[in-house]
Amino acid sequence: MAKIHQSGGILNGTAESPAKRQWLGLIAVSLGVALIVVDVTIVNVILAPVIEDLEIDSVEAQWIQESYAIAFAALLLLTGRLSDLYGARKIFLIGLAVFGATSLMAAVAPNGGLLILARFVQGIGGAMILPTSLALVNMTFSGKARGQAFAIWGSTIGAAAAVGPLLGGWLADFSWRWAFGINIPLVIVVAAGVLVYLSASPAGRGRIDVLGSVLSAIGLGLLAFALIEGRTYGWLETIEPMEIGGFSWSGNPSPVLVALLASAVALFAFWRRQAALGRKNDEPLMDVRLFSISSFRNGNVVTLAVGLGEFGIIAVLPLWLQFALDYSAFQAGLALVALAAGSFCASGASFSMTASVPALQQVRIGLFLEAAGLVILGLIAATDSAWWLIALALFVYGIGVGFATAQVTNIVLADVPPQSAGQGSGIQSSARQLGSALGIAALATLFFSTLTSDLTDRLTGNGLSGQDAERLSGAVTESAGSVIPALSADPKTAAAADAAREAMTTGLEISSYVCAGLLVLALAATLFISPKTATATYEHAEPEPSPH
Repeated sequence: MAKIHQSGGILNGTAESPAKRQWLGLIAVSLGVALIVVDVTIVNVILAPVIEDLEIDSVEAQWIQESYAIAFAALLLLTGRLSDLYGARKIFLIGLAVFGATSLMAAVAPNGGLLILARFVQGIGGAMILPTSLALVNMTFSGKARGQAFAIWGSTIGAAAAVGPLLGGWLADFSWRWAFGINIPLVIVVAAGVLVYLSASPAGRGRIDVLGSVLSAIGLGLLAFALIEGRTYGWLETIEPMEIGGFSWSGNPSPVLVALLASAVALFAFWRRQAALGRKNDEPLMDVRLFSISSFRNGNVVTLAVGLGEFGIIAVLPLWLQFALDYSAFQAGLALVALAAGSFCASGASFSMTASVPALQQVRIGLFLEAAGLVILGLIAATDSAWWLIALALFVYGIGVGFATAQVTNIVLADVPPQSAGQGSGIQSSARQLGSALGIAALATLFFSTLTSDLTDRLTGNGLSGQDAERLSGAVTESAGSVIPALSADPKTAAAADAAREAMTTGLEISSYVCAGLLVLALAATLFISPKTATATYEHAEPEPSPH
């Protein structure tokens, strides 16, 4: 039985200093990742003018937001395998081309249907960019330099998630179409940088497991849909009809429950097939033997937990800033710049710490600071919170994001064999995406449930009848708080608007503490990862003898 022993890196035993051109290539790759992350958060800010301009309904608006994320999550494993077979740089560049073309399509879309289609295909481009960017970093750098490279890569993700709302708010003052149009020149710059500064990635030999690809896409796509839409359509029973084109699902069980069950069946069948192909050494889409590597297995558990805690708060924080504190879209985005600044500071600090502080310790420092920042945010949350206190909490949180997001990737991929770098990156990207989707779903459900119940209690306490209180709280929740300014402008409902702001603040406070708790759990999960650089043994099983 053949074995490959890895120690400290995936390239070779030497730790050569990377050339200047490789660092420039890393900047290009990181900017490419920033593009796809920004496109997740920027749409939340520009959605209102999109609805008004294209005259679309709430169903189409929701699909404009979610089609990108669903397509993105569904294809990460497949694109990771394509990266191994055809070269990470080639797949990265194809993904950029798809992303750029569909950004143009979205920017000129005359109606909601074409915009939804553009967002869906844009998600395919994003799914080609994220895992291949990881594979490119992993193959280009080794030793101390790789930890520094992942610090830059990870800090870019944290900063981009924060900058997205700011950029969206600024561009929305001109036209929502610029939120997509700005991608086109940036895609050209990124592509040029990758072509000039990064060498072509070696291509592997093999084939694509078509059935496995279909099963993984169905399983991950349906899982992403269920996690994102559970609050909208109901987890068990249908609370809101699902309409797609001329099709309407209004009966029970909920389409979300059906999607979850179908996802479980598809993913179970996928795992069984991949395990069988691995035993036969027959080129699986996802080599499950990678999970025999302790750092890879436990690192992905931490990645999932980090996604749960990090992305949920980003989904609800802009709503609180805009509708409870009366910030404009641009001001809300500006407040999140503190998060981006913290993330970039962590990136710089990580450079000097790499030689003396192991990646695992940096992850632990990052998770602690993230949790601390969220606790501070919960403590200072009020309808009149000072902007500098919010900025301080987000700055501490951003420093944590900068450390944890980057270095957890370094841990996950540290001992993955070179020929499986794309697969390993795809799995790690899927864990991150699954964690973020689950975190957003859980935190949005918690936030809006708290908002509804707390506001109803406040309104009934102010003398409103139960029916009127439920009607008003329902209107606030369904509008995600956007109706509050209108309520405030009417003297008859001004008191209800004040109560809604207080209820939103309570929702944010509880959400902050829950996210902090999830990050503490992620910190606890790091105890199962060896603090030393593990020497991994990756076994290639011999083909099973034919029964014939």
